[in-house]
Amino acid sequence: MHPATTTRFAPSPTGRLHIGHAYSALFAHDKAAGSGGRFILRIEDIDTGRCRPEYVTGIEEDLRWLGLSWDGPPRRQSEHMDDYRAALDKLAGEGLLYPCFCSRKDIQEEIARAPAAPHGPEGALYPGLCRALAKSVRQDRIAAGETYALRLDMAAALARLKAPLAWEDLAKGKQEAHPEILGDVVLARKDAPASYHLCVTVDDHLQGVTCVTRGEDLFHASHLHRLLQHLLGLDVPVWHHHPLLLDAEGKRFAKRNQSVTLQHLREGGKTPEDIKADMRSFAVSSLP
Repeated sequence: MHPATTTRFAPSPTGRLHIGHAYSALFAHDKAAGSGGRFILRIEDIDTGRCRPEYVTGIEEDLRWLGLSWDGPPRRQSEHMDDYRAALDKLAGEGLLYPCFCSRKDIQEEIARAPAAPHGPEGALYPGLCRALAKSVRQDRIAAGETYALRLDMAAALARLKAPLAWEDLAKGKQEAHPEILGDVVLARKDAPASYHLCVTVDDHLQGVTCVTRGEDLFHASHLHRLLQHLLGLDVPVWHHHPLLLDAEGKRFAKRNQSVTLQHLREGGKTPEDIKADMRSFAVSSLP
């Protein structure tokens, strides 16, 4: 008998849910329900500049309309900054973070000067301009009030590994983690005290998520999340990266396209059963 699975649906309240979100929520819900497990709702509202309370209400309204319920009150990331700060402090205490004072323009100009710069799945990697700054220089610049982000020193983090890391993906099988494909990622910045990568990794552990279900567009992020789990001593779930629904032009659905929001479809007379039927008619993406 398979153990009960705990999954989560974790939208950001920056707009109304669309049909792609519905697919992801139903996927996670059904994964948990099939094992007699738990389905958790998380509100990823770290980006306070874009998140709105009315969208939180809208998310819950849309999910209930689809016939979904979740276990316990939703976890709102904005209410748990102490958890993320503790994780950052642990990484900093082990010498795995460094302040980066570069602007986007600084980074773009450096990359332009080095056309052979390493690239990852999200484009050119950070060229490491601030990685080698002396401790005294860093302290002086921080004391002077310069804005900075905190980056993970990927080389230092990988040096801590005694063996390669891996994870189990229910769609793709065993995967070896290669977090270096993302370079020295930002884990915190002034306008976002903790990054998506850090928050979701900590949250999944604290909420007891045993199967992370999410779109295959985030497949590469799992390489980094597996490393963060190791560095922070967190539980390791299994993953199931599901295909993405694509529109008639082969593009992902977006919140800015109001015609595919669940609110618009509902107000236009669609039923939850219609939505599920529509999902089956859309093309889906596929990992190579």
